[in-house]
Parts: sequence; C-alpha cells; structure tokens
Amino acid sequence: MANSEILLVKPVEGLGGEGDQVKVRAGYARNFLLPRKIAVPVTAANRKQVEALKKRRATREQDELTAAQELAKKLERTSLAFAVKTGEGGKMFGAITANDVHDKLVASGIEIDKKKIHLFTPVKTLGKHTVKVKLHADVSVELGFDVVSENPIEPTVAEEAPAADKGERRPERTERRPRKETK
Repeated sequence: MANSEILLVKPVEGLGGEGDQVKVRAGYARNFLLPRKIAVPVTAANRKQVEALKKRRATREQDELTAAQELAKKLERTSLAFAVKTGEGGKMFGAITANDVHDKLVASGIEIDKKKIHLFTPVKTLGKHTVKVKLHADVSVELGFDVVSENPIEPTVAEEAPAADKGERRPERTERRPRKETK
C-alpha cells in the first residue's frame, strides 16, 4: 500500500489542521485532497508556505476561542423555560429535545450550531434540567432550563384513592386444571 506525504492547506477533520504534514494513502491524496486544493504535495517550495499557514492557523484558532468564550458568557446569563402540555399527574405529552433547545436559543437571539448542543436523552419530566453546550474544544457551558406545565396539574385517580385500598392483597391464585390429553 503506497502512502503519500502532503501538506494540508485547509483543516480536515480526523486528519489535521492547516499547515500539518501528514501521511495518507496515495489514492486519497491523488483523488480527493489534491483536486479539491485541500492539500499540496511536499516540496521544498511548499515547505516555505507551511510557516505562513501555521501563523494563519494560530490566529484563526485564537479568534475562534475568544468568540466561544464570549458566547459562553452570553449563554450563562440566558435562562430558558419551556411550557408543555401535560395530562393527569403532570405527565408530559412529548419531550424536549436538543432541537427544541436550539430553536429557543435562536428565538432569544443566540446563533449556535445544533451539533454543539449535547442533550443525550430527551427530557420527559417537569422541573429544572441542564444541557451541555460544547462551543470549542476548550469551552463548554452547562445551560439550565425549566420545563413547566401550561395547564394546572390534576392529581391522578390512583393518588385520590384512600390509603386503605393500597393495603389490600389480591386474592390467592387457584390451581390450574390439568390439560386434556389428546390421542
């Protein structure tokens, strides 16, 4: 299997950032990276470009970090509340998902990528909850939100029943009849 050494001009996820010298399969370099101008072959002239690319990468990463920190401060001041329909006993109809959190953030004026909101399981209960928002490799924020009921919570039938009923036992099970034999 032939490998090629190339210099990345643009960051490639899972491979490296701009200015990195990496070894990849020859076909991947020849058929994908080089035609799309994502990478250049390693030559003496191209190695000189590496320093400029590394400087550009450093400034870009610093800008991304400061933007993420500013957004984190903005998110920490933000409080979200979701009003949901509930049935008997405060049981929710549906659930709150990462898309719902994203839509609420966009409505409040905070532009953020959906993929950065990490809500691992949909929220199906009322009360206070938190969601992790990973803005940058070094910056993540715990965003709190409330889930409240739109309508008043009605107690369920089981809650209204007197406590004496709960103490009763079910009648004992009778013996089963033997199966009929077939010939």
